[in-house]
Amino acid sequence: MINYRPAVFPDDLPLLASWNQQLIEDEGHRNPMDLAQLEKRMNRFLSDDGYQATLFSRGAFVVAYALYLEDGDTIHLRQFFVARDCRRRGVGKAAMRVLQESIWPNDKRVTVDALTENHPAMAFWKSCGFGEYAVTFLKETVIDQENT
Repeated sequence: MINYRPAVFPDDLPLLASWNQQLIEDEGHRNPMDLAQLEKRMNRFLSDDGYQATLFSRGAFVVAYALYLEDGDTIHLRQFFVARDCRRRGVGKAAMRVLQESIWPNDKRVTVDALTENHPAMAFWKSCGFGEYAVTFLKETVIDQENT
């Protein structure tokens, strides 16, 4: 059984920032922010930008979180993280079920972004019933160090 609660502001900021840092590492994102910067950004998300965070627990242990923004007819799930030692045990699917059945209105479209090279995430989202909608193409800019 999985329990949930809203993030407590500002008490949960250190945990959320730490897990956000692990999420960045795990998905292979190029975000260069350090832990202090991530905590400051999470503070802004929750205090100024209208995001909400939900923490999920099993027993006495917090095992996952979701950071999302409700905007009109859409909910954008910006961050979803399951603690590394709790993965592949049904925690992620259970947390998604709670979000969809108990927290989010059922008339809202839910969007989530995943890096195309993050194969575990792509498989997870598909297993939760999400389908691909768009692909963002990116061309890296190479700076010629000799001519600058």
